[in-house]
Amino acid sequence: MPIKWSALMVNDAMNMVEEFVNEAAGPLEQAKIVATEARKIADIPQYLDERLTRLIADIERIDYVRNAIKAVRESLPDGAVEDERKRIESGSQLILVA
Repeated sequence: MPIKWSALMVNDAMNMVEEFVNEAAGPLEQAKIVATEARKIADIPQYLDERLTRLIADIERIDYVRNAIKAVRESLPDGAVEDERKRIESGSQLILVA
């Protein structure tokens, strides 16, 4: 039974999301470095150190986003993206059956 929604559009959307996440990865890594260095400030109160630790952990959660993108792609029906791409490339031709 054919699906009524576009697996190709979902896949393309995940490609775009992945691009944005990849663009954000560098700045997030820099933010993590700065937050890690901030933890080394002399005599920093424990409550601030704990918040910085939590901030660093939150920054590291970019892997959760990547895993979510992967999960969306894995949820697409097998072969649906390729089939839809082939249909689009071949145009809307009628198939004659003898």
